[in-house]
Amino acid sequence: MSSASDAPAAVPIGVVTASDRATRGVYEDLSGPAIEAYLDEVLATPFRIVKRLVEDDQAAIEAALIELCDVEGCSLVVTTGGTGPAPRDVTPEALFAVCDRMMPGFGEAMRAKSLTIVPTAILSRQEAGLRGSSLIINLPGKPSSIRDCLDAVMPATPYCLDLAGGYRLDTKPERMVAFRPKAK
Repeated sequence: MSSASDAPAAVPIGVVTASDRATRGVYEDLSGPAIEAYLDEVLATPFRIVKRLVEDDQAAIEAALIELCDVEGCSLVVTTGGTGPAPRDVTPEALFAVCDRMMPGFGEAMRAKSLTIVPTAILSRQEAGLRGSSLIINLPGKPSSIRDCLDAVMPATPYCLDLAGGYRLDTKPERMVAFRPKAK
C-alpha cells in the first residue's frame, strides 16, 4: 500500500458499525454516517467509504475487519459501537484478535477528550491497533462522541499511516492540521 504514487484515485476507508439493533432494522444506523460526514469534513485526500454493518458478535466483527484490511485494502478502518461494558460489547476484543500491534495512545487520547465532556467516558473501551499497514480505530456509538474522539486522534492518524506503510491521507488545513515532522 505505501506511497502516494501507489494510491488509488479514491483511497478506500472502512467503516464498521457493530449493532444488533441496527442490523435487525430496529433503528437506523446514525453512527456510520456520522463517521463518513466527519471524514468528508476533515480529509482533503479523495476517498471512498467501504461500509459494513454487523451484529455485536466478535466473529462477525473480526471477519469484517479482516476483509476490509486484507481484501478491500483499507489502510484506515473506523468502527463504531460495541465499546462499552455490556456483555455484547465485544468490538475491542475483535480488534485485539485481528491486530498485530496495539496503539494504546489512541484510546488514551479519546478517553481523555471524552472525560472533559462526560464522566462516564471511563466506561468506554475505545482502542486502536495495526493489522499490517492498516490502522483500525474503535469509536463509541454515539454520533457526538464520534466527533469528539476523532478530533482527539485525527491530527496523528495520517502520520501513523505513513509510518505503518498505509495510504497517505491529507487533511483540510482550514479544519484540522495533521502533524508530520518537518524533513531535515
